[in-house]
Amino acid sequence: MRNSVIGLTLCAMLFPLCFAAAAQQPKKAPRIGYLSSGNPASESTRAAEIRLALRELGYIEGQNIAIEYRYTEGKAGRNQELATELVHLKVDIIVAAGGAPLIQVAKNATKTIPIVMVGQGADPVEADLVESLARPGGNVTGLTNLDQQLGGKRLELLKEAAPKLARVAVLNDPFIPGGVRELKEVLPVAARALKLSVQSWDVRGADDFDRVFAAMSKERPDGLYVPLAGRVINTNGKRIAGWALKSRLPSAYSRRETVDAGGLMYYGADRADSYRRVAHYVDRILKGAKPADLPVEQPTKFEFIINLKTANQIGLTIPPEVLARATKLIK
Repeated sequence: MRNSVIGLTLCAMLFPLCFAAAAQQPKKAPRIGYLSSGNPASESTRAAEIRLALRELGYIEGQNIAIEYRYTEGKAGRNQELATELVHLKVDIIVAAGGAPLIQVAKNATKTIPIVMVGQGADPVEADLVESLARPGGNVTGLTNLDQQLGGKRLELLKEAAPKLARVAVLNDPFIPGGVRELKEVLPVAARALKLSVQSWDVRGADDFDRVFAAMSKERPDGLYVPLAGRVINTNGKRIAGWALKSRLPSAYSRRETVDAGGLMYYGADRADSYRRVAHYVDRILKGAKPADLPVEQPTKFEFIINLKTANQIGLTIPPEVLARATKLIK
């Protein structure tokens, strides 16, 4: 009897200590899968924006949150492999940084892990990624850049920068539905309003550029526009900008990287702001919100970048009122 009493007393004394020890055990840090269509170098700035915004919300990589980085490096064939890898790692959230094909592959890989999209240019409803912007309805939410809808604005700015502009060549990727829609539905309306003629040229592979450039040169356009495109055009941005420079053509792009590489102008969503907003989706989902109930955000901040070095090289004097509207001038 005495031994039983002592045993019960010891259990009573040790129980609070066991409970306290269990309570003090650190929680497992949530894991974020970062799936990008780029490479570590091209994505370093964007990933840094996300980490900084997460830190501001109290999430510090390596301490209370872990991030698994996977880069397809422009190879569409790796989309499925890397998305599946992240699913097998049982990450808590996948951040899909790329266009509709990358996001669709991630969506096909899992119906349960929340997916936050960013860098998406096409309409995510038309691309069948979400049911609606207000109520996505599945496991995908995030941000859309609305690139294809901005094509008319880019043409307008190109015309304002080069008032004598009359004939614009459009370099088109026929495999990108959003770009094709922009070419067929958005640009013709804007071109009519601006009294511009638009002629498109399809690029299906890297071997097409020399032929297309030669054909465009014979048509002698006044300007060049590159709408929403895929890997072939995006990875050849410097080559395209170089041809426009050599041909002394004012040019506008849906990717700001091409302007950094020598193109004349870019107008579109402020990508840094979009990437910072990713952290807010991650935070809300980790706190219990469902992607189906988190509205897809459209851009509220835009960049208008002009490469003045390029303008000087092609002999273009951009009107002061256009320069005044630029958010950044490359000198």
